[in-house]
Amino acid sequence: MSAYLITGISGFVAGHYLEYLAKNKPGARIFGIDERPSDFSFLEEGYRKGIKLYSFSLMDVPSVEALLEEAKPDYIVHLASYSSVASSWQNPALCFVNNTNIFLNIAESVRKLAAKSRILSVGSSEEYGIVRKEDTPLKEDAKLDPASPYAVARVSQELLSEVYARGYNTHIVRTRSFNHIGPRQRENFAVSGFARQIIEAKRGRRQEITCGDIGITRDFIDVRDVVRAYDLLLEKGESGQVYNVCSGKGYTLSRILEMLQEEAGIGFPVQKDPLLMRPVDNPFIVGSLEKLNKAVSFEPEYGIKDSLRSVLDYWEKAL
Repeated sequence: MSAYLITGISGFVAGHYLEYLAKNKPGARIFGIDERPSDFSFLEEGYRKGIKLYSFSLMDVPSVEALLEEAKPDYIVHLASYSSVASSWQNPALCFVNNTNIFLNIAESVRKLAAKSRILSVGSSEEYGIVRKEDTPLKEDAKLDPASPYAVARVSQELLSEVYARGYNTHIVRTRSFNHIGPRQRENFAVSGFARQIIEAKRGRRQEITCGDIGITRDFIDVRDVVRAYDLLLEKGESGQVYNVCSGKGYTLSRILEMLQEEAGIGFPVQKDPLLMRPVDNPFIVGSLEKLNKAVSFEPEYGIKDSLRSVLDYWEKAL
């Protein structure tokens, strides 16, 4: 039976990937690593008891090597990251060192141990930087022009992936993942934060919705579609290649906020907060999923309203 090693297993995407594996590959052996405590209460008790958890820093190379020798994973899903663009402006050094070096430690350990693991290196649409609307939807051969510390770190990780795939024949498939949304996402991400505020307002706990720049356009894809794409790429993606994981559709944050309020059946005034504005932000970014579709026959299953409804439902229960 296949073995999976999931880094950042306590995170938002990892939780949904575990749900996907539980449903579609229930016999898989799961090894997970995260420095943060894990809450898998959304999984059946019997399944979560079968997950072998480890807590150490991926900067600790001997521990990484020891885990690889123990688990002998067929697949490594590298989800551990410093994932907030906004936070990367406050702590750029931590973001860069974390996102670049922890991936390098995994790739080098796989090479050193001559492991046969297939690695998924998750990148970001932020790597494209500031683009012109007429140049979208973005294809994978578009110029990379990172415009934030987070994006620079992701480009560095992607280049390291290419070096190991070409130079050492390490099986690494790369993604540039666009904005994903869904239940259990932290509120410091825009859509989840909007949904939480709307539920709080609905319950009389606030009188307005605060936001940053809601004029920007983003390509949103449901996290449940994201993890399905990741699993398909692990199995069928070509080593050394990079694939956009996106919906191919763009929405302004203002429209997302409107749809959330429509779904919730309420309307509250919106107030911009200067503290939520970024020094530099891409006004418009939408991806092409043509290459992904051609490689693994992928099309999103969740529409934007399905995703927004699930986020609202999550906060209804969580609050």
